[in-house]
Amino acid sequence: MAKALIVYASRTNKTKKLADFIAEGLKAKGVDVTVKKVNEIKNESDLEGYGAVVLGSATYHGQMMQPMQTMLFLAEKANLEGKVGGAFGAFGWSGEAPQRIFDTMKNIFNMDMVSGPLRVKSAAIAGSGEKAREYAAEIAAKLS
Repeated sequence: MAKALIVYASRTNKTKKLADFIAEGLKAKGVDVTVKKVNEIKNESDLEGYGAVVLGSATYHGQMMQPMQTMLFLAEKANLEGKVGGAFGAFGWSGEAPQRIFDTMKNIFNMDMVSGPLRVKSAAIAGSGEKAREYAAEIAAKLS
């Protein structure tokens, strides 16, 4: 069975909700999913053993949250090259974090990324389940 890890950084639990929606979508496609808050990742070995790694952060003052940025430096030491990847995040007005995470995963980690990041305005989180499940289906398709 394919395995996926979803790691998120959230201030108001909107990005956490997106992580949960993506996890639901992956599970529906038969993927074994682990969801972790970014501070649960202690070293690069916590990122290994998964066919897909999906990272998300809220955008705060135009940036990804600091714990996610710190985790990305740690992730450089993990062997993520060629693994399936996706990035996501909620935002209030600007939404840069998911794209920055996506670009890091693609260009620094050399991961096999889906078509782009999933960005959802915080006010629209409640209605974003279907969009997140579609994103999960794209991740699952790359895993098979």
